[in-house]
Amino acid sequence: MNWTTILTKEARQNCIVRTDNIARKYQLSERVVRNALRRYEAQGLVERVSTKIYINHLNQHFSPRDLVNVLRPRSYISLESALVERGIISQNPSVLICVTPGYPQAFRSKSVTIVYRKISPALYWGYEEKATRYNKYLIAEPEKALLDWIYLNRQEGLPTPLDELHLQFLNPAKLRTYALRFPRTVSETIKDLLVETAYPSQIPTTDSRG
Repeated sequence: MNWTTILTKEARQNCIVRTDNIARKYQLSERVVRNALRRYEAQGLVERVSTKIYINHLNQHFSPRDLVNVLRPRSYISLESALVERGIISQNPSVLICVTPGYPQAFRSKSVTIVYRKISPALYWGYEEKATRYNKYLIAEPEKALLDWIYLNRQEGLPTPLDELHLQFLNPAKLRTYALRFPRTVSETIKDLLVETAYPSQIPTTDSRG
């Protein structure tokens, strides 16, 4: 069996290779498929992300977003990753950050790191579907991404530098409505943020004249 031909053929349809799909399609055992892909990984043609999922480097259109809902179907991109994409913050994280109502997990390969942080099932909403060239993925609405970020970072004692946000990309009415579905500490933070945005604090200047 010519695996280069198989990988080339698969690359025309998707940038991701699943061992279970290949095994079923070519009537092979998954063990045989994994062993073959391991050899081709050493040559740099594929890249293992998880037990069943590989990136096919014969396809030049791969994006980490292709993997988000393949690895964890019940998840969506949020927090810093969604905030950067929406223009709300400018510092791009080095990993792709998602949330899930399931267990937290991280997938690391040579070129990709995707982190799934756990969120309450009651807060698993406020996302929309988008698509890469080959796959679909879910991403938080900008208002929900901000709320997720405040909520999870404060739960874990991490900083939330609100003064660095570009709030013009948010819908204030939607942000207020969504915030009411979060714990009170989060909704109060949003209330204060919106008040401060509408009525910035006036810091008195010191008269230096003698």
